[in-house]
Amino acid sequence: MPGTNPISEQHYQDHMTIAGIGAVTGYGWGRETLWHGLLSGKTAATLQPGYGSGRDEQAWVSVVPDGGDPIVSNSRYGRATHESAREAIADATARGWRPGRTVGLLHAIVLGDVANWRDFYTVDHGHRRSRDYMRLLPSTPISVLMQEFGFHGPSMNVSAACSSANVALITAKLWLDSGVADDVICVATDMSATPDMLEHFVRLGAAVGDDDPLSACRPFQEGSRGFCMGEASVTFVLSRSVQRPYVEVLGGGMTNDAYHVVSVDPGHAQIFDCARRALADADVRPEEVRYFNAHGTGTEQCDVAERDLLARLFGDRPQVYSLKPLAGHCQGAAAGVEVAAAALGYDRGVVPAAPIVAPAHPRLLDGPTPCEGGVTVKLSLGMGGHNSMLVLGPAR
Repeated sequence: MPGTNPISEQHYQDHMTIAGIGAVTGYGWGRETLWHGLLSGKTAATLQPGYGSGRDEQAWVSVVPDGGDPIVSNSRYGRATHESAREAIADATARGWRPGRTVGLLHAIVLGDVANWRDFYTVDHGHRRSRDYMRLLPSTPISVLMQEFGFHGPSMNVSAACSSANVALITAKLWLDSGVADDVICVATDMSATPDMLEHFVRLGAAVGDDDPLSACRPFQEGSRGFCMGEASVTFVLSRSVQRPYVEVLGGGMTNDAYHVVSVDPGHAQIFDCARRALADADVRPEEVRYFNAHGTGTEQCDVAERDLLARLFGDRPQVYSLKPLAGHCQGAAAGVEVAAAALGYDRGVVPAAPIVAPAHPRLLDGPTPCEGGVTVKLSLGMGGHNSMLVLGPAR
């Protein structure tokens, strides 16, 4: 229970650390399933029926398979949110974490329980029992988790488009730095890879469903057409007190382009400002960054922006990788999947990069590569100009 184990000076870290990880992705349920899926070099996406322009057509989508605790929720969304949190808390406990007096919870979301809301209107015609209706509300998963574990700290949802998971992690750091919470559970969930959502992202010229993601989604490579949609729920236990942390969160920065609801500002000024703010917060110089964990959607405007940032701010020194060809673009949970992969990579000595399939940026990693330590920056770019960067370093 919270407050039963005071912070031990022996295991106190100067920076916020990732103490535990839980994951539900297109590869399946569990952190290890994600890790082995990434190391396989194979995409989590499969051909899903009913996702094309006709009901009999198929599209490549990285969908979370059914599973989880049916007592928790009648929807995949609710079950995935809860199971990723349970796994992360159990993992952190096994690594020597004990909850402090005040444990907060942040939930990064964008659209919430899309499939359940659709059924609420199209199947139930807006009428349900009160308890089933309450499960639709974004406040409910937070409440259920706080009740199960007896946490009484601050709790809220965070939404910043496809940058939401990064923003939630940066917000958690602000809470710890200010003393608002002793520990923070940070959950990022997006289960919105439905046929209608895919249709609109394809129309926007961002998503691709008619080809294998490893062929269609080629960040920093020639011939890339866009991203494959994915789903995930990823949870982190964030603390300064744990015996065996995965990685330290050294700093972070956030800006907004204030330019367009979809397009990236072609001048990239606010992306650069975001990166500089993150590095300053972490007290890290650009030349000290070893790995660039890219947003890497495979869209032209994202590729141009990130190549510009790599060249002009980082001097094309960091090694680059993107996980979206493998796990898919999990929207609001995308950075959660990618930070989890980076943290596991530090712990296990491997960078789980996607394989190169076409002429590429000279610093792009080709498949799983030994992790040499050092600093990683994780950039996320969300529609509406939401820019965020997280700075990670080896746990000490």
